[in-house]
Amino acid sequence: MFSYTVTIATGNQWFAGTDDYIYITLVGTEQCSERTLLDKPLYNDFERGAVDSYDVRVGEDLGELVLVKIEKKKYWMHDDWYCKYITVKNPSGDYVEFPCFRWLVDDKEVVLRDGRAHLPQDDKTGVVKQHRQRELDFRRKTYRWKEWQPGFPMSIDANRHKDLPRDIQFDSEKGVDFVLNYSKAIENLFVNQFMHMFQSSWSDFADFEKIFVRIKNTISEYVMQHWKEDFMFGYQFLNGCNPVMIQKCTKLPDKFPVTHEMVSVSLERELTLEQEIEAGNIYIADYEILEGITPNCTDPCTLQFLAAPICLLYKNAQKKILPIAIQLGQTPGKNTPIFLPTDGQYDWLLAKIWVRSADFQHHQTITHLLKTHLMTEVFAIAMYRQLPAVHPVYKLLVPHIRFTIAINTKAREQLICECGIFDKSRGMESKEELPTYFYRDDGYRVWEATKSFVSDVVQIYYTSDEKLQGDEEVQAFVKDVCSFGMQDFDHCEFPKSVKSREELIEYLTVIVFTASAQHAAVNFGQYDWCSWIPNAPSTMRRPPPTKKGVTDVNLIIESLPDRGRSSWHLGAVWALSQYQEDELYLGMYPDEHFIEKPVKAAMEKFRKQLAEITRSIKIRNEGKKLPYYNMSPDKIPNSVAV
Repeated sequence: MFSYTVTIATGNQWFAGTDDYIYITLVGTEQCSERTLLDKPLYNDFERGAVDSYDVRVGEDLGELVLVKIEKKKYWMHDDWYCKYITVKNPSGDYVEFPCFRWLVDDKEVVLRDGRAHLPQDDKTGVVKQHRQRELDFRRKTYRWKEWQPGFPMSIDANRHKDLPRDIQFDSEKGVDFVLNYSKAIENLFVNQFMHMFQSSWSDFADFEKIFVRIKNTISEYVMQHWKEDFMFGYQFLNGCNPVMIQKCTKLPDKFPVTHEMVSVSLERELTLEQEIEAGNIYIADYEILEGITPNCTDPCTLQFLAAPICLLYKNAQKKILPIAIQLGQTPGKNTPIFLPTDGQYDWLLAKIWVRSADFQHHQTITHLLKTHLMTEVFAIAMYRQLPAVHPVYKLLVPHIRFTIAINTKAREQLICECGIFDKSRGMESKEELPTYFYRDDGYRVWEATKSFVSDVVQIYYTSDEKLQGDEEVQAFVKDVCSFGMQDFDHCEFPKSVKSREELIEYLTVIVFTASAQHAAVNFGQYDWCSWIPNAPSTMRRPPPTKKGVTDVNLIIESLPDRGRSSWHLGAVWALSQYQEDELYLGMYPDEHFIEKPVKAAMEKFRKQLAEITRSIKIRNEGKKLPYYNMSPDKIPNSVAV
């Protein structure tokens, strides 16, 4: 008789354990074991967090172990079970690891490959080739594309969270449900008292402080104190929630007829506006994408209004970014004046508020929702459809798309382009020109560390470009993203294939960076920058002004969100900015999809690089009134599922 010791680890998630019958079959290159029930007398097997070992005896040597089949059969009632991994000690004393990290539901079986990553062309035997193909066939039936809304990237074919495959649902509804977090926010922030006054306006700016009663946050308090000042307005284009709109202005667009005479008082270097542009001191933020959008009514009694402003910004002698001209529409003319710092204080303040409101809309719908959440979902679906669990690219990506589909599906339930690459095309690269653009500086360092890690992993498995070109699965994954996920839009710049390892490294770095660092940069600062409502209005109740000299404080208050909407806004940005318990941050990979030592060494190198970046950011932030930490690796979760 030959004895194999089978060790099975059950997950720590809520309800991960099971009382159902668990059977195992070992598949070797020579033959298979009999189907064996795993059960210890007078012992409660497969409890949550348990690691259980069993002896499986066979009459003959199975040869090299290649597969393990696990079956779950109902004992009393259906009882889901989460299996983390299986380790088998063969008769010679060697251990073979079989990562699982899956739920077994109903009377389900799972067939696992050993933990070594394999490219499709490396599989030589019929049994592993058949297993690989069956897994992909099943995945393609399970993970189907669906058009959520015309013009959007494709999404998963599921209307509700509970319709998703069990493996990609949240582990615990209670622990991650946004509605519960939202309700908790309303309670914790003590804004319940304002909810019943839903359509009642605030009295003045100081009145907004009533919903700041329980806020203890350095940045948000600083914003509250300085939000009217031009330096605070400009600083947010660099390090606020939406630090991707500002770009170098190389030529004033015809639709924005700003003249030197208009802005000369704001210029400090005794240069003309044209000369300042040539010197690289002028920047622009254009919200053209909001043009023509008709806002909804939040209720029959309250209209909402939207603008598509253009803002001209100036880098002064102290290298601070200041606004010098604002146009609240895309079409210049009599009813679209250009507002200036020399105008009346309320004219200028309202113009800036309109820009901040447009920035809030752009941030939430495009920078945050579209370019991190929805884009990551496209990669996630294509990954599940085209890459088996044994593929090294699957193992690399799966921690970074964890629960992405689940949180997006929940968002679509409640709501009832281009990639998120760290943008290097806006003329904002020079650190000497803008030394306080921390989003850029920290982002570049995290990008390079991530790319280095991805490169290390890719080089381990692809020893040549030809080997990559011969990988039908990874090519199908890339094609699925463009042709199906992005519906082959004319403006889609995603490739349909990757021909070199460098192309694949860049491609995978985009995915990992978008799902982790980019999402962190635009998500977790929302409470800091948006909790003071006048600084980031989620809605405007009056139309943009069409002339100067008519704005007073009352018009501004009547334009800003009322008490009820302000309360909901505050609860939302608080809930969105919270980290989850037991969060996995960039570089943390407790689910060991990879078992090879070279990859583990690459992970350790990655963690050391990230730790050094974290350390330097902490040193830089010491003593700052406006510390920037949204790109600090110790505050970057692995995925968008927060």
